[in-house]
Amino acid sequence: MAYKITDKCISCGACAAECPVQCISQGEDKFIIDESACINCGTCAGVCPVEAPVESND
Repeated sequence: MAYKITDKCISCGACAAECPVQCISQGEDKFIIDESACINCGTCAGVCPVEAPVESND
């Protein structure tokens, strides 16, 4: 199961800077996670100031 970034994202880039597998990039209106590369470590959720990354249930 991978993480996804919700609409709470303020595009600060903290998650992308800390991702150990560099699977987070700037999308059109928020950052996005490449779910196929995500290792579900939770680092993004730990550094996000607005709690935008959450575990995906998909």
